[in-house]
Amino acid sequence: MTQHTTALFEPARLPGLDLPSRLVMAPLTRNRAGADGTPTPLMAEYYAQRASAGLIIAEASTPNAVGQTYPDIAAIHSPAHVAGWRQVTDAVRDAGGRMFLQLQHGGRVGHPATSGLTPLAPSPVPLPETIHTPQGRLPAVVPWEMTGEDIRTTVADFAKAARNAIDAGFEGVEVHSANGHLLHQFLARNTNLRTDGYGGSVAARIRFTAEVTEAVAAEIGAGRTGLRVSPGNTVNGIAEGETEELYPALAERLGGLGLAYLHLVRSDPDTEVFRSVRAAWPGVLIGNPVLSEFTTREVRRASEALLAAGADLIALGRPFLANPDLVARLRLGAPLNKMRDRYFMYVGGATGYTDYPALDDQPADASSDSIVALDGDRVA
Repeated sequence: MTQHTTALFEPARLPGLDLPSRLVMAPLTRNRAGADGTPTPLMAEYYAQRASAGLIIAEASTPNAVGQTYPDIAAIHSPAHVAGWRQVTDAVRDAGGRMFLQLQHGGRVGHPATSGLTPLAPSPVPLPETIHTPQGRLPAVVPWEMTGEDIRTTVADFAKAARNAIDAGFEGVEVHSANGHLLHQFLARNTNLRTDGYGGSVAARIRFTAEVTEAVAAEIGAGRTGLRVSPGNTVNGIAEGETEELYPALAERLGGLGLAYLHLVRSDPDTEVFRSVRAAWPGVLIGNPVLSEFTTREVRRASEALLAAGADLIALGRPFLANPDLVARLRLGAPLNKMRDRYFMYVGGATGYTDYPALDDQPADASSDSIVALDGDRVA
């Protein structure tokens, strides 16, 4: 196959960290940790398979027990968690890779049947849908409204979790303020009904995300701290309000810290919010492209469009999940494995996780514009 040379494959740099390409593996919750949140040897195998990514951002890990979202997700608040993640980072480093760890508190996206605790949130507004628990899907519970002390404790927990991540061998961490979880709940009008200094105005609603990010940066260094946001994302019942004001304001507040990067979920270069955030953010911007189809051609097209619009790095989730050697496939114009949605979450085990084949196992005559179906009737 002919190798393609574009800016996607050029070396890049974060503060203090050289990257071999601009292709980043986005964080993906996969529910393969132990029941107590400790990463497993299977997770080490999974991430090591994908070590050719310019950077791996490992899956969302909780900074404290009450922040747990679903069963069998990873955590980073105990010595066992640190030791488990150390096995993962060692395996990835031995394979030539680099890793950040995403820190995520679920807020109202949690359940006592999972964590044993009533969730905490900006306001007592429950998730408007059922939630996956060890007992199956259950109605969401009304979360406790966070007190001032709860807020301060949670900020400190994020900082301690960041230190744990560095002790576990990660190059840095990504603060998760996206996808309807706790920090995003503070940003959104429909989940943040507070009348104190953390609710109401745009400046007040960005305060908690800013304080968490600032505390993490103070603990481990700004150059080791990234931030992920998802402007306009309605997942988990979120309705932000003032989206086009929120994110430039957040970028301006944090822009002087010298953070490693700002990561925009589902980046659309044709939107005003993307353009305004890019203009307001002085550092590295990671774009996560919206894909119209799951093909090599579309991944390259959408990624290159984001680079042309001002993104510095490109984060891809499911393409990396289904293709452990995605960088090589994109460079060669090779076909992509079909994504097996049935095995994405909640199922455990190696199927749909570590058993996606590399190029050496692919049919030789597959078109680069097709999706290769390797799973027969197992495909969901």
